[in-house]
Amino acid sequence: MIVSGRLLVEAYFDDRPGFAGIRSARRQFDAWLAETTAAAWRHPAAVKAKYASASVVGDNRVVFNIAGNRFRLVTAINYRYGVVDIRFFGSHAEHDRIDVETV
Repeated sequence: MIVSGRLLVEAYFDDRPGFAGIRSARRQFDAWLAETTAAAWRHPAAVKAKYASASVVGDNRVVFNIAGNRFRLVTAINYRYGVVDIRFFGSHAEHDRIDVETV
């Protein structure tokens, strides 16, 4: 898969160097990124097969839990073209304040 929007996540990490759990989140995001770029998802079921805790929501959005669900990663996936667009990265509390279908 082609992953776009990585700079959004990098900016989040850079802005919060001492934030609780940020090092763990960076490690898990890096692992997610490596696995995702190697993947070839063609439908939501393929994502769920790899990440059972991921939530598939409207408008081809998938929400991934990062660092034991302390952080959330919201993506829009174009299965036909193999593109994962990162739309949001933040703490669970920050995630609760957004609409995942429109972000």
